[in-house]
Amino acid sequence: MKEILALAICLVTLVLAGCETTEDRFTQSQAVLNQTITNEPSGNYFIGRRFYRRYYFFWGYVREPRQPWSAARLVMLNEQKLLAPDRQAKAIGTDNNWEYRLRGYFSGQTVYEPASNTFYPEFVLTGVEVISKNPPEIFRNPQAHDVDRLVIDKPE
Repeated sequence: MKEILALAICLVTLVLAGCETTEDRFTQSQAVLNQTITNEPSGNYFIGRRFYRRYYFFWGYVREPRQPWSAARLVMLNEQKLLAPDRQAKAIGTDNNWEYRLRGYFSGQTVYEPASNTFYPEFVLTGVEVISKNPPEIFRNPQAHDVDRLVIDKPE
């Protein structure tokens, strides 16, 4: 009986030791992300992370090179010069959480987004290229990529 109990305790210990918490994965992802940001070349471009929500009209987060995601701004995209990649492909939201190198500029205007009842800065898109379809995590909450989620997550 003692042997079975000892074996059970060992088994439970091994199983628990093999579990990786969400916090550990986020922390590991942050280390990779920080190194990636540090290695970004300076230049006249922006980094964008598509943040799709089914019920909202904002595009995603945009930041300057070498700046942390916590400094990124959630933007409304002005597509008069160039369509967003998912709209161009006629597949809205299929690029959720993809990372892009964006060309363009902040117009200085704000645009009202009715679902969130909030004004967001307008970003005029003039060029785009995919950096990654599976970039390091910028959100602590693992549900942040749920397109039906009503919470507007902020990158860390």
